[in-house]
Amino acid sequence: MDTRIERIHLAADYIAKQIGDLKPVVGIILGSGLGKLANAVKDPIVIPYKNIPGFPVSTAIGHKGNFLVGEVGGKTAIMMQGRIHFYEGYPMELVTLPTRVMVKLGIKYLFVSNAAGGVNYDYKVGDLMIIKDHICLQPNPLIGPNMDEFGPRFPDMTRPYDLGLIAKAEEIAASLGIPLKKGVYYGGTGPTYETPSEYKYIRIIGGDVTGMSTIPEVITARHSDIPVFGMSVVTNEAHDDYSEDYKNDGDDVIKAADAAAGRMCSIFVKLIESL
Repeated sequence: MDTRIERIHLAADYIAKQIGDLKPVVGIILGSGLGKLANAVKDPIVIPYKNIPGFPVSTAIGHKGNFLVGEVGGKTAIMMQGRIHFYEGYPMELVTLPTRVMVKLGIKYLFVSNAAGGVNYDYKVGDLMIIKDHICLQPNPLIGPNMDEFGPRFPDMTRPYDLGLIAKAEEIAASLGIPLKKGVYYGGTGPTYETPSEYKYIRIIGGDVTGMSTIPEVITARHSDIPVFGMSVVTNEAHDDYSEDYKNDGDDVIKAADAAAGRMCSIFVKLIESL
């Protein structure tokens, strides 16, 4: 058997034993500083990544490194309390391993979130943006021999983010009085923040926010035809007209994400209830 598939099966079997009869319907991936959503999980079973055979460990700021399995919005969910990033030095095979494992466990939907810089001049710190599309400047996680049991060699990416889920989220946000943006997520490798000229380039080619994650997981889910809903929290204004003493700070990003996490949590929970 393909060693990549062996690793997926080994990890999925371990988690399945920990959660017993629970069958996750929704997979949720939490981004930097967005751990508040973990509080929405009722009676969670906590599975540290370090205990899962062959599993990578998250080292990024604000990422605890656990799976949580329990009820969210009346559905059984499996939540990644911290993701794996390419910039941590892991190959894409391991960056996307958690998503493959959630697919193997039977999820029907994937919800992704991230902290992102707002390159769109209309975006301010604390804004929530529904991801309607993305631009990928990260290595494609499907490079290499295709894993036929998960999906086709050339998956369609015409609608990477599910239009039905987007429409529902907009209705929910309106009913809660939460303003939303809707735009394009640009994904680079990191770990450096972009230069002012790079921010300008991202804006010119159509990006509204920029980050260092999310897209590999979305591609992997779409490979298996799993509908995806994505949301970015704007944690800094990523413009190219800074004052001379301006500096991007990782701790400030976490604080900004934490401040907006409650609104994002409300939308996610209501959206999951609607499934």
